[in-house]
Amino acid sequence: MKGLEFTTGGESHGPSLSIIVRGIPAGLRLDLDRMNGEMTRRQHGYGRGGRMKIEQDRIEVTAGVRGGETLGSPIAMTVRNRDWENWKAAMDPWAVDEKEAENRRLVSPRPGHADLAGGQKYNRRDLRDVLERASARETAARVAAGAVAKELLYELGVKVSSATLSVGRVGDPNRPVTAKDMSEVDHESPLRAIDRTVEGAMVEEVDRAKLDGNTLGGVVAVVAEGLPVGLGSYVHWDEKLDGRLAQAVMSVHAVKAVSIGDGVTAAGLFGSEVHDPIVHQKSKGFSRPTNRAGGLEGGVTNGKEVVIRGYMKPISTLRRGLASVNLDTREPHRSQWERSDVTAIAACGVVCEAMVALVLASVMREKFGGDSMVEMKRNFEGYRGQLRGW
Repeated sequence: MKGLEFTTGGESHGPSLSIIVRGIPAGLRLDLDRMNGEMTRRQHGYGRGGRMKIEQDRIEVTAGVRGGETLGSPIAMTVRNRDWENWKAAMDPWAVDEKEAENRRLVSPRPGHADLAGGQKYNRRDLRDVLERASARETAARVAAGAVAKELLYELGVKVSSATLSVGRVGDPNRPVTAKDMSEVDHESPLRAIDRTVEGAMVEEVDRAKLDGNTLGGVVAVVAEGLPVGLGSYVHWDEKLDGRLAQAVMSVHAVKAVSIGDGVTAAGLFGSEVHDPIVHQKSKGFSRPTNRAGGLEGGVTNGKEVVIRGYMKPISTLRRGLASVNLDTREPHRSQWERSDVTAIAACGVVCEAMVALVLASVMREKFGGDSMVEMKRNFEGYRGQLRGW
């Protein structure tokens, strides 16, 4: 059985973003308000740029749903770019105004961005052709796809959530993280910090970076609760769930490292300090009193919460610029600045959530199949009954 598949299309300042999700069974009732709530969460966060004042991201479902229920066919969605009105002349798919295109051209590529490497790869001398797709605006489409995946997971009792552990040098990226911690996060707070006592210092860190014309990264945590034992596989390298999750989170813009459980800190400890003991109780069966493995052993879920950390580098668009080269003159030149964020760490957590949800929904589909939600839930409950027999 295939799992979920999704694809996105669209440029940052094009008319819209397009999303297609395949593999959702028929009969899943979607909560559009909840889905659009995910879009709002992605736009939130202290340190965001002016673009967030223009956009008001909403999901428009155009196929695969009738009367609020999925049909089993591909689900097509659109997210409009309101800023398109300001960029029509330069970004129209058919008739580009040459003068406006020249005004919008990126002459000095940004270190750390896809600008130069992308231009060389696709032979596009106007780097606008690269940066428009490489922009993190694309993550709005991923969150829309992830919102559909979350609806499937909700139906099966699985919840995925995230929080900010650190911004720059403020916070503790290695602190233990649980679903209970996530339930106590204030998602309306400036940075959705897991530790409210340091959130004020995080805001000050962002303010300092802004005054300096600089940017900041940080660390986010994603926790998935309610997963059964046995998702993923140890049999083939590409079926190991930890590898699939790591790739999904690493694919998020500016994420340069991923850790599962205590993966980073565990590298410097003894085995006796790392591995989770196994216990058995007649009433509860097998369990582990700790979760240093982050819910995954041998690429397979073990019934504990899945815990993932994503390490986001500072955004590569700096107001003060970085050392670069003018593509026309080949002379040294500061990289150009385009309206951008000081940090997008709060949004990064939401995007990582979406990617984790998409992977988890996919492996649930692979294991439990079903053309309809009734069939899939029946298979799921049958497997849970099998596990209770252990």
